[in-house]
Amino acid sequence: MDKILEAVVMSSYPNNVKQGLVRRVIEAAKQPMDSEQCWSMLELSTKLYLTGDTKYKREVGKEVLEVYGHYHPEEFEEFFNVRFLLSLLQEGYGPLGKRSHYVLDYIQLGLQFVLESPSANSIFSLLRIEVLRKVCERPSPKQCAKISKLLTQHPQCIPTGKHQLLFCQQLIRCIGQFQCVSEGEEEIMEFLEQVNKVSGLLQRIWRTQTSAILPSLKELFTIISSTEEQEAPSNALASVVQFVPLELMDGVIRNLTNDDSITDVQMMMAIGRMIDWVSWPLGKNIDKWIIALLKGLAAVKKFSILIEVTLSKIEKVFSKLLYPIVREGALSVLQYMLLSFQHSHEAFHLLLPHIPRLVASLKKENSNSATSSLEQLAELIHCMFFRFSGFPDLYEPVLEAVKALPIPNEDRIKHLLGQNAWTSQKNELANFYPRLASKSETGKIGLINLGNTCYMNSIIQSLFMASDFRHSVLNLTEGNSQPLMTKLQWLFAFLEHSQRPAISPESFLSASWPPWFTPGAQQDCSEYLKYLLDRLHEEEKTGKRIYQKLKESSLMSQAVEHHYLNKTLIEKMFGGKMMTKIRCLKCLNVSSREEAFTDLSLAFPPSDRNVRGNTSVLPVEEIGPQFIEPPENAGQLMDSPWIQRKAPMASDHAAPSVSVETLGFQEPGEAANPIGGNDVGVDAAKDPLSTFREQACAPKDSRSVPDLINYFLSPERLTAENKYHCEKCASLQDAEKVAELTEGPHYLILTLLRFSFDPRTMKRKKILDNVSIPVVLKLPILVAPEETEDVCQRGKDGAVPGSGFMTVVYDLCSVVVHSGISSESGHYYCYSRECTDTIPHGQPRDGAPKPASDKQLDFEIQWYLFNDTRVSFSSFESVSNVTSFFPKDTAYVLFYRQRPGRQSCLLHEALAEAGRLHGEPSLHKDLMEAISKDNILFLQEQEKEARNRAAYISALPKSPLWWRDLDRDKDDDSSSGGCSPAAGGGGSGSFHGLVF
Repeated sequence: MDKILEAVVMSSYPNNVKQGLVRRVIEAAKQPMDSEQCWSMLELSTKLYLTGDTKYKREVGKEVLEVYGHYHPEEFEEFFNVRFLLSLLQEGYGPLGKRSHYVLDYIQLGLQFVLESPSANSIFSLLRIEVLRKVCERPSPKQCAKISKLLTQHPQCIPTGKHQLLFCQQLIRCIGQFQCVSEGEEEIMEFLEQVNKVSGLLQRIWRTQTSAILPSLKELFTIISSTEEQEAPSNALASVVQFVPLELMDGVIRNLTNDDSITDVQMMMAIGRMIDWVSWPLGKNIDKWIIALLKGLAAVKKFSILIEVTLSKIEKVFSKLLYPIVREGALSVLQYMLLSFQHSHEAFHLLLPHIPRLVASLKKENSNSATSSLEQLAELIHCMFFRFSGFPDLYEPVLEAVKALPIPNEDRIKHLLGQNAWTSQKNELANFYPRLASKSETGKIGLINLGNTCYMNSIIQSLFMASDFRHSVLNLTEGNSQPLMTKLQWLFAFLEHSQRPAISPESFLSASWPPWFTPGAQQDCSEYLKYLLDRLHEEEKTGKRIYQKLKESSLMSQAVEHHYLNKTLIEKMFGGKMMTKIRCLKCLNVSSREEAFTDLSLAFPPSDRNVRGNTSVLPVEEIGPQFIEPPENAGQLMDSPWIQRKAPMASDHAAPSVSVETLGFQEPGEAANPIGGNDVGVDAAKDPLSTFREQACAPKDSRSVPDLINYFLSPERLTAENKYHCEKCASLQDAEKVAELTEGPHYLILTLLRFSFDPRTMKRKKILDNVSIPVVLKLPILVAPEETEDVCQRGKDGAVPGSGFMTVVYDLCSVVVHSGISSESGHYYCYSRECTDTIPHGQPRDGAPKPASDKQLDFEIQWYLFNDTRVSFSSFESVSNVTSFFPKDTAYVLFYRQRPGRQSCLLHEALAEAGRLHGEPSLHKDLMEAISKDNILFLQEQEKEARNRAAYISALPKSPLWWRDLDRDKDDDSSSGGCSPAAGGGGSGSFHGLVF
């Protein structure tokens, strides 16, 4: 029979023909039949109901199921068993990817036939667990409505005990995520019906279990008060509040407004979202709850919250008066907001441009609702005219719009204003503004430590102080394709413009958190920096390209523009390139590979030597307090012993050594001492690399950054177990490997590899060697011959004609310090300064750059110490001596900024020019508004703190002050300063004098 039914349903006969055949099959099913035949028919009808692609097939499946439920109850009960239902609920029904959406309807249909069966209790127990699980998975409004319909029809399936409370809370969470995906009238009505079914289930549960109401409301408040950056909860939550008994209102509001664990930000978020509920068309008593909460906040003097919420929401509430279905509730809320906001005209004046249009619209509507609303609105407007007179030019259009409407008498106006006023406390609060706490005296802002997050704070502050990078980030506009970069932009913007002494980077931390990091544990700041830069780079690569101001600049040729516009911001700012060459010592064949880097990880040389083997291709030198320049005669470097030892590489130009230096300050043409002491002569015939070794090879316990870079760049022998497989020799051979920098990054990041694994203790130990940090660093960069020639013709410093290398100068801008003896513990802080171009604005671009003055280059440029929330002034002397004073505090990550004009790359000049042309970046409107609001909030928080302090001091006994005679000199009895009653412009009862 099942085959016949399936053939009929699937046939192409007209529906009336198929319906007659189906009716015969259904009639035949009412007769007794064997169990196997029943199972076959039940399986077919289940298939038709759950996976039928037409309404007709599902109707046939439903009719067959009902027939077998009525006439073959034993077989139906055996088929509709717990295991089958569990499979349906957990695994679904139908092919993978096309699971049936009618499982809950199917279960609801079948339950009616097993209510009296022995297996009913087992099925109910299963469904109690499964509906809770389903709700925790946040189903769609449609599926939630089906769950609610099932539980409303079969309340035995509602979870009980603690599970019932959890079910209510999770159901509220679901409602908070409901969204109507269509704007069509039918779809909106269907959505509203679904929400009503779900909230109706809550009402049913609350009626039978009143103890579930308050925990449910607590969950609701948690949702609407959440300050996390995410999509706002659905206004459908209004449907939950309408079923809360009004007799609970006073207790609930009193508990909320007096709960110290609820922050002002959370309360503002909650009341703001509740006010948004006035747009919910089917909500009852929503306006009563909103007004009750506003009054509760006024009762506990939380005026700052009321001010912020009123100014941010009053226009939205006013706009809802256009819609009859929500007009009554919106008008009630608007009346209270305006009548209570009496300390300033700001709220009323926000509405002035909108009032004439609304009045005209209501007059045109010509309904009882519109007429009543017009009269109430006119009364409200006249109350505001009375309270805030003196603006005839602003009020004239409004007065013209409402002139035909009734005018309330003065007694009525005074009654309304007196009944709804907060207090007159606003005038007292104004006294606090001049003395509010603000940023540190440095003008910089700290970052709050969120639990061993100093590693992130130090990196963020270092990146922020990299001014070119900061300006580029703040100028970004394509935030939608770069969510992490957008969060960094917001964080930078707040660090730039916030009035707070310190801000919380919680949102950025959650977005940039490496997944393998352990929450709450100390982490490696270098590892975090690498991960962050890589994330930002990959995000931009896969999203829209950022063009910045470079495309607008006419300084770049088309080829150069194309080259750099294809780079990501991270590549432009931190990206460099390095060539690794390996030379087989048997056949002298050379293989090379160029790769990009964003930082150089510098290992420490073994304790028995300062460099690996001989010196590097281009020894690095430093410029600190000493004045060091490259030797005048480049030929001296050409004849160095290293060049003689290093045979010319195949198809490779002879590479003379160029020094990596730390620079001093001197005018062009001034004789320089390559060692550093002006009173020490240098023998011109002496090998300059030997001279450099005498300088670089300091005592074993004293190293410098150039030592570590030289060690990094020095040739490495590949022998024994590290032999190199030469493709030309087709065997393992001794070889020599050398790294050469081919493109210097705009910002050079150096990581000192202080943490090494100790196999004896199976832990990472820290190298505590002091490393001297040059304030200016010269770095050798390998360039193509044509580039070298071009650089020399343009007069750039440090290029050796025909050598293939040029010198690029870097200025130190940040030092991240690790304090401690292990990477898994300790503390991070950083020293930073603003590094900017030292080329005067009016200098010709084609001339040789003028050298910077000492003040521009070095020690008189202000340094800052960033230590989480604390920011203070510092100096390069403090940076240099920190390890001397505190042996466990060692430099770990260094940021250097490349000076313009040292490398044949126009990117740096374009960046500098863009900075001069455009100045400080202008932030987009949303970001500026967010900062402005947060600054207002900070002032409100300060007001609250001041009020609390004032209330506490006011409660203290004013006389006698037993300590006064002990602290005051008798000679000062007549003084009006200090703490005397006359101080502050008033006696002992002076409010201002008491607080300050």
